[in-house]
Formats: sequence, structure tokens, C-alpha cells
Amino acid sequence: MIICGFIGLGLIGGSIARALKQNREDIRILAFDTNQETLNLALAEEIADAVYPELGEAFSTCDFIFLCAPVSHNDENLLKILKYKKDGCILTDVGSVKTPIFRHIQQLGLTDCFIGGHPMAGSERIGFANSKASLLENAYYIMTPGADVPAKSVETFRDLIQSMGAIPLLVNSEKHDYVTAAVSHLPHVIASSLVNLVRDHDDENGLMKSIAAGGFKDITRIASSSPVMWQQICLTNTANISDLLQDYIESLQKIKIKLDEQNPEALYQFFDEARLYRDSFIDAGSGPIKKVHAIRVDIPDQAGTIAAVATLLALNGINIKNIGITHNREAEEGVLRIELYEESSIEKAVKVLTDRGYTTHLTK
Repeated sequence: MIICGFIGLGLIGGSIARALKQNREDIRILAFDTNQETLNLALAEEIADAVYPELGEAFSTCDFIFLCAPVSHNDENLLKILKYKKDGCILTDVGSVKTPIFRHIQQLGLTDCFIGGHPMAGSERIGFANSKASLLENAYYIMTPGADVPAKSVETFRDLIQSMGAIPLLVNSEKHDYVTAAVSHLPHVIASSLVNLVRDHDDENGLMKSIAAGGFKDITRIASSSPVMWQQICLTNTANISDLLQDYIESLQKIKIKLDEQNPEALYQFFDEARLYRDSFIDAGSGPIKKVHAIRVDIPDQAGTIAAVATLLALNGINIKNIGITHNREAEEGVLRIELYEESSIEKAVKVLTDRGYTTHLTK
């Protein structure tokens, strides 16, 4: 029997616990949370085998301990749990920034038993009540092991991740923070800045806001994310975000010069290079950004489920433009992304799928 302790049982911790319970028969889960209603629900739904409102001796039996509380509480919880951690127990977290906790791990001399974790999945909803095993299915789960963690322990943790239905990726903590700053953190800063720019330049009748659609909504959708979470990310991955933001500012200044010069060749090259690189992404479409008619659907990771959804839509006269699994779901929900040709097909597709018991999410 493998015993997993969860320090915090919110959306991500709860989803990991559910995924383990759903896919493994050899898992026993112990959970600590400051919210008694959360603990009661975890017991009632048989996700946790035992729950505790305080950290204590019970966690000395754990083979894995997941630090899933808010980042501001992780250091405190880590110190509390150390006195109960048994030899060989792997400590891990689920935060989107790795460098700060790794500094703490080094100071505590725990580089032989800590494997940082970052499941690339999330939701606008929060709390254990909104957690689900499918959140982890086919989602990337980044692993950042400490320098002295034995290879066997890394492999054991990788197996645990795979058993959740997630896709493990091995990256060192410094590279993780730099990469996520570029593809996740900086885009949130830029999206929010662009939204604020339009707000500041809109007229008293809100004309810009009224006609904002298509490309503008697509590239600013993530500005609707939690301001508290992104405040904390900016304060913990500051150097990487700041450096990349400076590079971005310089690139904007360069294109401004080409724009003011009315340089057609440089402007074409600017847009064409971006188009080619963007279209090389796994899920990229072709052509310029335009309004996308798409929904996301929660499906079990079982053979034939994608075909079943596609067949169901086809039988109801709904044409699919594109369909695929979403591996990075930090900002959007749904395992399966379905793009349709017409906006009018969205409402019909949602009804057809929900009538058959599927959970759907509209893209923004």
C-alpha cells in the first residue's frame, strides 16, 4: 500500500487525490486542510481515507507528501511536516514557480527527497468541491527533482504521475521558471496590459469595449484570471518575468521604428516570422488570429471516447472543424477541444453533449 499525504486539499490537490483514487487500488490518502467542510466532503466522497485539521504523527507513515496549500503557506507547512517525515518519503509541491521553494529546500538540506511538481492544469473555479480526476488526464505534469534525489525515486514519482493519467516532463527548476515566464507568466502581463490600454483609451460610450471581439478577445482571454494568483506569481518569478518583459519592450520599440518608417519589407517579415512559428505549434491553426468557435469537453481517458463524441455530433448534423486533446489546461477547462465552423453550432453541440451526460465548457 502506498500512502500519500496531502497538505491542502483544494482544486489541484483534490484533483490529484481523485486521479490517484480513480486509477490506483494501492493508494491510501491522508489529508490535512484548515477547512473542515473540505475534509468532511473528502471523507464522504471516499477520496481521503483519513483527514486531519492539524498536522501530526499520522503523516509519519507517508511515502509521498504533496504540498498543495497556497504558496504563501507552503514554507510554513514544510517546516511543520519535517518532524513527521519518514526516511525515504518524497516531498513535492504543485506551485507554478519553483525557484523560491527550491531555495528553502536547499537551506533545509532536503535536496535528496524533494521533487518539485507543476501540473499544467487549472480552472477558474477553486476548492475541493470543484476538483476532478479528469483535470489531470493528458495534462503535462512538470517534474523538477532536487539535485541529490536518487534516480529510483524520480522514476517512482514519474510512475505515480503517469498512473494519474498525466504526462510527466522532467525539467530543472531554473529552466522551468524561465520557460513558464515566457509562455505563461509574461502573456498574462501582456494581456492585462493590453486590456488596460483599451480601457484607458476607450471613449465615454465604451465603443472599443462594445466592438471588441475576435482577435482581441482571443489574445486577452487570460486577463480574466485571478489577480491574487498572478500578483503572487509576479512577486515570486520576478527576475525572469522582468527580463523577458524588457526584451518584449525592446522588440515593440523596434517594430515601432519600422512602423513609423513605413518599411513594408520589415513589417511583412515581422508578421510572417510570427505566423510561421505560431503555425508550428502542435495545436496551431492557419492564417491570422480570428474568432474561434470552440468548446471543451471532459471525457474519460478511455479508448474510443473521442470517436464517440465525434460520432454523436455528426449524427446530429454538427460539422467539426478541428478536434484534439488539450495538454496544457492552466487557463481553460476541458480535456477535449472541439472547434466548429459556425457560432450557431456551439449551442446545439453543448445541448447534444450535455443531454448525453458530458460536461462542457465554453471558450472565451
